[in-house]
Amino acid sequence: MLNDGVLAIDTEYLRPLQDASHLIVEGGRAAFVDTGANDAVPLLLDALRQQDLDAGDVDYVFLTHIHLDHAGGAGLLMQQLPNARCVVHPRGAPHMVDPERLIAGTIAVYGEDRMRAMYGDIVPIDESRVVIADDEARFELNGRVMHALHTEGHARHHYVLNDPASRSVFTGDSFGISYRECDTADGEFIFPTTTPASFDPDEAHKSVDRIMGCEPGQLFLTHYSRVCDLERLADDMHAGIDAYVDLALRHRAEPNRGERIQQAMDEYLSQRLLEHGFAGDRDAMRSVLEIDIELNAQGLVSWLQRLEKNNG
Repeated sequence: MLNDGVLAIDTEYLRPLQDASHLIVEGGRAAFVDTGANDAVPLLLDALRQQDLDAGDVDYVFLTHIHLDHAGGAGLLMQQLPNARCVVHPRGAPHMVDPERLIAGTIAVYGEDRMRAMYGDIVPIDESRVVIADDEARFELNGRVMHALHTEGHARHHYVLNDPASRSVFTGDSFGISYRECDTADGEFIFPTTTPASFDPDEAHKSVDRIMGCEPGQLFLTHYSRVCDLERLADDMHAGIDAYVDLALRHRAEPNRGERIQQAMDEYLSQRLLEHGFAGDRDAMRSVLEIDIELNAQGLVSWLQRLEKNNG
């Protein structure tokens, strides 16, 4: 248990400390925020038992967005939670009811073999159990009122969950990524995530500002859990978004721009991490950042393609 009735659960997605689900407990009632993939479901149910709760005590499964590292296990989990409702952004809800397009999009990013190995079979959720998270919608967990706020810079189907009772916001990917292995004497290290296929830098800046407008004392990121030095981290997020845009535009005209953007992303994040005081060697750095370097590069290529299409 972290504090204020919030428990971080390592979903063991790809590696330890990569992906967290959060359990909110209020007076014997509970809610999950993000679920990880199917393999995480036994871990989430075990976390309930460790808090002397059972599956019937869960009222909500909040999905900040429907990328499968956040929502892939939601359908399987909902089968185990008889009283829970799944709260999804209006753009994401249809894809949790009928996940075929979601599956196809994930295959386009990872390839079918890798997608199946990482996520297995995506279980649909009955439409009657899905609740739409409109912007500023209120949800009550045994008297604890939380608000969904749309933050669409990382994905058009993204919201964050503001929890005034704990002065916390559960940010999904809207406040970037901060792995605990990258913490140093200088504090937490953070960087934006531009996972394909709908990164929008202007909306990403607005998302950071909207989260900070809640005046939180702490944030709970899916990758990975609690961060507290928020003013500095918000500045780092804004600087990182701008750096990504500059990086992508600098290589946009090159014929192998995907490869060059990935190389530049590697150089940028590695240099920032070294400047932050990271003591590990190059292999240690790559073991933490490799997945995100690849996905961020793909996201920036997708953004350039949309930019070019919109500009004719």
